[in-house]
Amino acid sequence: MNAGKLSDVRFAHWKKKSQETRIFGAWKKFSARDVRRCCDATACQTNLSVIRKVGLDIREGRTTAQDVTRAYLAKIRQTDEKVGSFITTQADNAIAQAISIDEKICRGEDPGILTGVAFAIKDNICSSDSFTTAGSRLLEVHQSPHDSLVVSAIKAEGGIILGKTNLDEFGMGSTTENSAFGVTSNPWDMRRIPGGSSGGSASAVALKQCAAALGSDTGGSIRQPASFCGVVGLKPTYGLLSRHGLVAYASSFDTIGPVTTSVEDSAIVLTALCSRHNQLDSTLHHTNSSRFHDHLKNLEHFASKPLSGYRFAIIKETIGLGVQHDVVQRVLEAATKIERLGAAVDFVSCPTFHLGLPAYYILALSEASSNLSRYDCIRLGGKTSRDEGFGAEVKRRILMGSFALSAGHSDAYYERAQEVQRMVEAELACKLQEYDAFILPAAPSPAYLKSEKMNDPLAMYSGDMMTVNVNLSGLPAIVVRGGHVENDGTLLPVGLQIVGRPFRERALLEIAHAYELCTWDEIKF
Repeated sequence: MNAGKLSDVRFAHWKKKSQETRIFGAWKKFSARDVRRCCDATACQTNLSVIRKVGLDIREGRTTAQDVTRAYLAKIRQTDEKVGSFITTQADNAIAQAISIDEKICRGEDPGILTGVAFAIKDNICSSDSFTTAGSRLLEVHQSPHDSLVVSAIKAEGGIILGKTNLDEFGMGSTTENSAFGVTSNPWDMRRIPGGSSGGSASAVALKQCAAALGSDTGGSIRQPASFCGVVGLKPTYGLLSRHGLVAYASSFDTIGPVTTSVEDSAIVLTALCSRHNQLDSTLHHTNSSRFHDHLKNLEHFASKPLSGYRFAIIKETIGLGVQHDVVQRVLEAATKIERLGAAVDFVSCPTFHLGLPAYYILALSEASSNLSRYDCIRLGGKTSRDEGFGAEVKRRILMGSFALSAGHSDAYYERAQEVQRMVEAELACKLQEYDAFILPAAPSPAYLKSEKMNDPLAMYSGDMMTVNVNLSGLPAIVVRGGHVENDGTLLPVGLQIVGRPFRERALLEIAHAYELCTWDEIKF
């Protein structure tokens, strides 16, 4: 067998853990009977979709949108004081939306593919019925005059907005510790971070405070929290979804995407988000009205080798120095399972991969310094200066970005970073002509302790090494459950990242769905 084949690699056998150690420790008591009927997706091995189950129950009269919404709001009241997923909740508006959906059902109308689904929205995505703070004191009283296009799509398809979730200020961070509205905790271990910057969205989905959530991904801000919290996070191809109504961090990389409990739910949400397009929207590079979820098969309809014919590549540089050994083991074990499903898995080398992280930060911070220059502190937030309005991490990134763009330095930093971006993009594109997808870790470690890296920005930035190249290249990627590792006696989830070809979300979701269903009994938490 060829040296590059996964089959030549030997590693420790997968160890199963007892169910008693799997369920969020102290949070186990919050799996209340009143929400289990509407929220539990694991009851049926062949249908993990919360969204499909909720919609079916409402349409067939087994429950109502109001009951589902009240159950989620009760869960938020019970748990959020300790976990801190939400900045604001919109109970009255959510109940009003639920009443409207129930009335449509009574009239025989179909509210849409998101009927009765309770959503949490990252608080850098505008909605007209609540404040949009972006996690910053600068915008704490900012009321958006309109819905973002993605929020409009959710409402049009029967979704219900419960509230806005916590994030690192303006999306600048990887821990959700940089918010002006408090720190979010990881439901698996309250001492640890949930990841960032979409940590509030990932935490809310993991704790079943909502059925699904929206996040944004600039350098891994959906995928890393999904890995840390044991949920599914999808970063679509850059330009597939509108950024209209998204508070900008780095406009060349910013991408909105769903956080869910299953791949099927991600496919359903993506279908809904793609259902509304404005032909004048300059943030859209490609329109796609595909019903992504219609192509996903249930387990009983799978062939014995559902991934037969697919070719996967493990990038050697992603399983080397800087990646925790246990995380590498989970990725290799996942690759072996993928082989058992009929796919071919090879190792490939991408020599430019390690250059992506510094190039990304130069480019992203340069764009951030430009985007944030538009904010008038006195008019927007009542602060006397930008120094009072912005937090420490935002100010650090603005200064670094301004330096990279300054006269006499832009050629040494910004322009060279652009050259590296083109190299990384070309190299990954070349490999994807031969392979259908890459598999790699979502992060170099599981969730770490709060404050562990707050005083070491470089250590924090290095945590993005597995995700930023996807943003530099504009590729789609999804993080699914890859297993768990044990740290200090605590079981922590680890995500498997699958990266696909641009605008081929259908194939990416089919791959991830097949892996999820066929390995659910081995990796469920």
